[in-house]
Amino acid sequence: MSFGLFFTLAITVLMSDQRPYSEQPPAAEDCTPAEETPACALPSHVRIAEDGLRVTRTEAEWRARLTPEQYRVARDHGTEPAFRNAYWNNKEPGLYRCVGCDAPLFGSDDKYDSGTGWPSFSQPLDDRLVGTQTDRSYGMVRTEVHCAVCGSHQGHVFPDGPGPGGLRYCINSASLRFEAMGSAAVSEALAEWTAALADGGGAAE
Repeated sequence: MSFGLFFTLAITVLMSDQRPYSEQPPAAEDCTPAEETPACALPSHVRIAEDGLRVTRTEAEWRARLTPEQYRVARDHGTEPAFRNAYWNNKEPGLYRCVGCDAPLFGSDDKYDSGTGWPSFSQPLDDRLVGTQTDRSYGMVRTEVHCAVCGSHQGHVFPDGPGPGGLRYCINSASLRFEAMGSAAVSEALAEWTAALADGGGAAE
């Protein structure tokens, strides 16, 4: 057989075995990341059950409320680049609300520079407004963090933070909305919001 004929037959066989991307089998979720990849840089495969959430929306409503990047992170459990997000180096005093429902999740008094390139907090403003779930994607065990009011993915929490609690809440800027205000105003906003939530309101529709 001539080299040209062999080459033509080989290409034909290879092409016949290709499938469109949509028909390719999905990649394994529990793959092993490169050793230098920080855990915060990896998206989550956790899905939050909507049973019991105070705010639920249709997919169309979520996409109308959020930008494509906010949707990718907050609703599709993605992550954003380190050092290239809105709040990683924000030093203004204020309140960080959930982008999905405006729940007051974190305050600037608990924000610190972890050196990771993502907004990092030693604790949430109110434990009742932040939920966690075990995330076993990428061959590791992490603790996923989400808004307990609307289920929007926030990031992950790690046991290497400062202070008595020793926690580092590694949060995506795309999941947050920042409001500049003083510490006293942050406390007042949290008290007003949680009181309204207890009365059946509180969450922005």
